[in-house]
Amino acid sequence: DVPRDHTDIISTVEFNHTGELLATGDKGGRVVIFQREQEVSGGECKILTPPFGVRFVLELLKFSKNQIHRRGEYNVYSTFQSHEPEFDYLKSLEIEEKINKIRWLPQQNAAYFLLSTNDKTVKLWKVSERDKRPEGYNLKDEEGRLRDPATITTLRVPVLRPMDLMVEATPRRVFANAHTYHINSISVNSDYETYMSADDLRINLWNFEITNQSFNIVDIKPANMEELTEVITAAEFHPHHCNTFVYSSSKGTIRLCDMRASALCDRHTKFFEEPEDPSNRSFFSEIISSISDVKFSHSGRYIMTRDYLTVKVWDLNMENRPIETYQVHDYLRSKLCSLYENDCIFDKFECVWNGSDSVIMTGSYNNFFRMFDRNTKRDVTLEASRENSKPRAILKPRKVCVGGKRRKDEISVDSLDFSKKILHTAWHPSENIIAVAATNNLYIFQDKVN
Repeated sequence: DVPRDHTDIISTVEFNHTGELLATGDKGGRVVIFQREQEVSGGECKILTPPFGVRFVLELLKFSKNQIHRRGEYNVYSTFQSHEPEFDYLKSLEIEEKINKIRWLPQQNAAYFLLSTNDKTVKLWKVSERDKRPEGYNLKDEEGRLRDPATITTLRVPVLRPMDLMVEATPRRVFANAHTYHINSISVNSDYETYMSADDLRINLWNFEITNQSFNIVDIKPANMEELTEVITAAEFHPHHCNTFVYSSSKGTIRLCDMRASALCDRHTKFFEEPEDPSNRSFFSEIISSISDVKFSHSGRYIMTRDYLTVKVWDLNMENRPIETYQVHDYLRSKLCSLYENDCIFDKFECVWNGSDSVIMTGSYNNFFRMFDRNTKRDVTLEASRENSKPRAILKPRKVCVGGKRRKDEISVDSLDFSKKILHTAWHPSENIIAVAATNNLYIFQDKVN
């Protein structure tokens, strides 16, 4: 159920590099971090604290029998307010607090660092633990009030006393005032010194240490805004080459740029576009070809893109067409008119790779999400819902019936709920554990554990 104030709706989900932490951001500007507990005996399932949902067990892509399973649950580790609503007085515009994206930095010490962004401002947060407190100050009393130096007759050596574990989130950097338009992507570079932020018309490169200056590396804003034909929809750095990045557009094209070529990457190095099939041409062609997400594979060899109806996999060495195309919900092709009227056609679905790049996952409507195995070419539709929320329940594949006689376990395309949509998903970097955000519920599924 959608909350009345909508602030609990999850707007982004992201595992850290080890998969031990899982961060979610919501429309209210909050970040909730879940931590994976160490292995628990009996493998009991727990319910995540409201407003989040329940943990399930997913039977898909079975592990080999000799693999060790760690059955630790994800529990709330830290919650903090990342962004507050603001007002731009010059433009008379409200700036939403909604978290658009979260990106983790690799862990270098005991603390964790993550980037979070709303429409205008990126923040670098440090999340650290404290289990000791200093006591025995000379110039302060136990309540922290300053003492009169004249009353101090002896000197004490302050000591550290154990205390209950506290997890603190502190903003270390605030990167502001660099975007005229709404930020849709942030991506940490593989040099871990820089990151980029992309809005509708520009991409900026930042150094983590410098908050008052960024370099504009892509600018597609025309001199006359009436000549504007496309906008940037997503951008990401290559996982291994710090000079290479891609960005996608609302025209269904992907541009790969090399920062070694020039300071301003307006001229792309590679241009990926699939020729349109004239037989599928319709009034909605341009809208449904807009790319909502772009992701490099972990290997760096492939790019995955998501448009309204399909997921495509591109080889970096072949620009003229994708090597794989997967239909996510082709049964909606006949419903585009009503989806246009209720604005669902503009929904921005994300897509993710599994740790070995062999399976891809993306969301759909009716709280359905889809998985495609690239090797076996098998695919499955699963549902994240409270109805089958028994712990350790095995998810049953769902089927959508387009026309004709409907079987008992099928759901008719006319009875799909378009208000229940899975836009944001994440896959553990090395295990078959997935996180699925369904409105204001977070579901964590894992591979079947015997």
